[in-house]
Amino acid sequence: MTTGKDMGRSVPAPLLILGSVVSIQAGQACGKAMFGLAGAPGVVVLRLAFAALVLLARRPAPPRRDSLGLLAALGTAIAGMQLIYPAIERLPVGVASTLQFLGPLTLAMVRARRPADLLWAALAGTGVFLLYGPSGSPVSLAGAAFALASGACMAAYLVLNKRAGVLDGAPLTWAVAFAAVLVLPLAPSAAGALLRPEVLLAGLGVALLSAVVPWSLDMAGLRRLPAHVVAVMVSLEPAAGALAGLVLLGEHLSWASWLAVGCVSAASAGTVLSNRPRRTGRGEQVGWRRSLATRRPKRDLTCACSPERGNRSPRRWTWTRK
Repeated sequence: MTTGKDMGRSVPAPLLILGSVVSIQAGQACGKAMFGLAGAPGVVVLRLAFAALVLLARRPAPPRRDSLGLLAALGTAIAGMQLIYPAIERLPVGVASTLQFLGPLTLAMVRARRPADLLWAALAGTGVFLLYGPSGSPVSLAGAAFALASGACMAAYLVLNKRAGVLDGAPLTWAVAFAAVLVLPLAPSAAGALLRPEVLLAGLGVALLSAVVPWSLDMAGLRRLPAHVVAVMVSLEPAAGALAGLVLLGEHLSWASWLAVGCVSAASAGTVLSNRPRRTGRGEQVGWRRSLATRRPKRDLTCACSPERGNRSPRRWTWTRK
């Protein structure tokens, strides 16, 4: 009998990461399709609530008191990332995903130290110009503001999740639970729709497709692929968002918008590749910081993370999307 673990090993690792990329963007597109039933606030409440319940079902150990502040900050960042939903209410999914992706991309460029990174910054800037230039489609300023704010929260999430990765227990589970509590006051705006069985079932599907399934695929793929390879594949997310919007919602982008999506994706991939570790003739890696206490490499994977991904701690992998 084939187990889930054996099946994960039989599937090529790149397909696992690609499936994760497609799943999260398809989940966002399905969430947008639910706006007519529960509105953007209702979808956010259902997504985080069901994601928290699935994670809490594993009965994690309670967090330590001295970690509560960090977990609250991480949960606040996760809640802020849900601003992508009011963004896609006003923008095509592909455009909103592209603007959101500028958050972690900017963080990666700030931390970069190589002259070639100026090229990738210019390429990302070209993508933004194509979105807002005279040849691009009209872009809602409110939608763009929501998407950029979501991207800023995503950058904060990457930094905070890296710090939380060294904590014992399941810090991300409690952070997601805290985020679910933060967005719970939005529930009344759905006008009772959240109590309807068909809406609850659809919300569960969105939570699974946009959070639980990508998390599982990421965990399986990361065990078998180098982090920089995963990061390059994650750079396809703006393009995957545009395709999800086209296939699932019938959102047709202008040629300038498609070029903008390609520019931002290419800039992200280029930033990762130009800053990946280099090996010397003795097999040592150049670019890692070594801990004097453990003499083990601490990898900074901020530039290798997509919307809603995690990090590499000195002791274990914690790579998730929320």
